[in-house]
Amino acid sequence: MTVIPQGRHGRRAALLGAACAGLVVAGAGLTGCGSGDDEDAGTNGVGKLSAQQIQSKSRAAAQAASSVRLSGSLVSKGHTYKLDMRLKDDGGTGSVTSKGQTFRLLRVGEELYLKADSEFWSHQDGQGGQGGGKGESAGSPSDSTAAAKLDGKYVKVPKGDPSYEQLSGFTDKDVLLAGMLTLHGELATGDRGETAGTPTIKITGDDGSGGTLNVSLNGKPYPLLLERAGGAGTLQLADWNKDFALKEPDKSEMVDYGKQLPTS
Repeated sequence: MTVIPQGRHGRRAALLGAACAGLVVAGAGLTGCGSGDDEDAGTNGVGKLSAQQIQSKSRAAAQAASSVRLSGSLVSKGHTYKLDMRLKDDGGTGSVTSKGQTFRLLRVGEELYLKADSEFWSHQDGQGGQGGGKGESAGSPSDSTAAAKLDGKYVKVPKGDPSYEQLSGFTDKDVLLAGMLTLHGELATGDRGETAGTPTIKITGDDGSGGTLNVSLNGKPYPLLLERAGGAGTLQLADWNKDFALKEPDKSEMVDYGKQLPTS
């Protein structure tokens, strides 16, 4: 039997180890190199779970988060809305586009404000409405002078106004997430991929007809991309736990109509 000097054996082992490392990096992945093939190595481990468990953990992570940015399209009751909202537990802010009109929403606690240009106030559903209130003369917002006064102003939405509940829903993190993060039908795990540069695993409801959700494989299993059932919109979820400023507008930026908004 030939005896290999220890020094030579050590050098040969080192060379073989380097060769194996190079092959793994290059994607060759030879079995004899002793490297593992666990695709969940270095992830948060949810890729090993069932679709039901992934959905549950994703929902729990979302509910526990202090903030999120939600953007994309949402179809509700026959209307399509484009959203770009930043949300946290005590309110939210951002923009909503519907029927070609864009307006901004701001909610701080229970106080809700709507900001839009004069065209929005002049042509809501092609009609004007009744104004009047603190600091404003009564009249129709369809009047160009009245609408101009509201241009770029935050208009306070009274709690008793019919639009308060609907508009505030766009600024409520818990309400939005609870209604969106449930897939329908039989759940199954899908392909792995990336969403905005983050490794994800997809879960589906009824092979996608019940919606699909891309869940992060890094850190907490946050939902990152939702395709709603029935083609009811696609939403991106980002900036989890990233704080942002949220404060009421200055009085110079605000109009308060009292108990009711100008109606369309």
